[in-house]
Amino acid sequence: MNEGAREKNDKVEKFWCEYKNALLEYGVPPRDSQYYMRNIDRYIKVTDGVKLREQDGRDIEFYLMQLFKEGKLDELKYVQHVKALRILFQKVVKAEWSKDFPWEEWKAPHLNFPSKLEIWTDDEGEWRPEIKRENFRDELCNFKARDMFERHFEKLRTEIRKKHYSIRTEKTYEEWVARFIVFNDFKDPVLLCARNVSEYLAYLATVRKISASTQNQALCALTFFWKHGLGVELGELGEFEYAKKPQRVPVVLTKGEVKKFFEHIDGAFELMAGLLYGAGLRVMECVRLRVKDVDFDAGQIIVRDGKGAKDRITVLPKKYEAKLKAHLIKVKDLFVADRKAGVEDVYIWPSLERKNPYLGKEWGWQYVFPAATFSTDPRSGKVRRHHANEQVLQRAVKEAARAAGLVKDVHCHTLRHSFATHLLESGYDIRTVQELLGHSDVSTTMIYTHVLNRPGVAVRSPVDQ
Repeated sequence: MNEGAREKNDKVEKFWCEYKNALLEYGVPPRDSQYYMRNIDRYIKVTDGVKLREQDGRDIEFYLMQLFKEGKLDELKYVQHVKALRILFQKVVKAEWSKDFPWEEWKAPHLNFPSKLEIWTDDEGEWRPEIKRENFRDELCNFKARDMFERHFEKLRTEIRKKHYSIRTEKTYEEWVARFIVFNDFKDPVLLCARNVSEYLAYLATVRKISASTQNQALCALTFFWKHGLGVELGELGEFEYAKKPQRVPVVLTKGEVKKFFEHIDGAFELMAGLLYGAGLRVMECVRLRVKDVDFDAGQIIVRDGKGAKDRITVLPKKYEAKLKAHLIKVKDLFVADRKAGVEDVYIWPSLERKNPYLGKEWGWQYVFPAATFSTDPRSGKVRRHHANEQVLQRAVKEAARAAGLVKDVHCHTLRHSFATHLLESGYDIRTVQELLGHSDVSTTMIYTHVLNRPGVAVRSPVDQ
């Protein structure tokens, strides 16, 4: 691990150590510490981009108001959130404003909420998001949209789950629908039509300057919402401004750059990055990899439910076989400890869980790269150990590339691009590479021929002749 990443990890570890000590000082039983820490972790994620020392009481009010309006927490858990935040800002951050903040009042939101709500509304009861700091404005508006038209969002969630779409798709579609409602001044979507959607898509392209893929994502979300959420066809959109889709070649590392990169990444991150480059896995395919899908005898990895809900087989790099076996021994120890502690089973598809409720307890179904902490399943509400967070891997890859002195814009997908390009350089036919990558069309794989050292014929520059 490079110096920058190690220093960052040390700061995070020091923060949580201070918070644990503050919990003990406040009289919180050690067995309850994990719940308080989970509450603070959620708060930090919601306020991402705003340092704790730069926040004030209004941020706390906004967050607690959100929790209350969502209505997903019972009174005990809500009060626990308030206590967790009080300990954070009084004992760890030591913010001056926290001494005078009415913490006790916020423990009784059903009594305190009406007066606090006045701060966020005008004389006619309309919300005033413009008074909040910039980074919360969109979230507050989207929250209002969900609150006003909960029946539409509930129908949207139901239809998405009927079709077995992922939780990521569900959240993304909800966000786009909420943004669309905000754009149309919180009008009921039933009163809107295809022309309003066309205007919104044009706004995204001309004002927000979003990419073509993002605009297409918004279109898919709104089309799905109209057809399945509202139960009517959207109709013809007519003419609207399309975002320009640039034609770019992928960023590919040379073999020398790959060597430098792997000199600056270690531990589980080295193993994960090694599978991205050595097996051509996508980042989510890597973190979702199950123990049963690694076949050491056959020297292959079975990718389940990849992009487009397709399975495929790819190569298991011999270089990482020994490290992967050693890693799985540690993972199994963690698995055994979780079983003894009574932790919920690992997530499996609901259709499989209905057929075999005990499948999630089997070793083969565990994640190869499990998370370090527990998390709550947003659909079932179960607290279980999920797979590693892909963002942690993405940050580790960026840090390693920076430490290696690589000037190219290196991401996790860059390693997959390099896998394909280096195979073609080694003489493997393009159909084989297509199968290993899981591309439906060979034309998608053809883009790697543009970044070979000798694309097409060996062309020499006239200045070198």
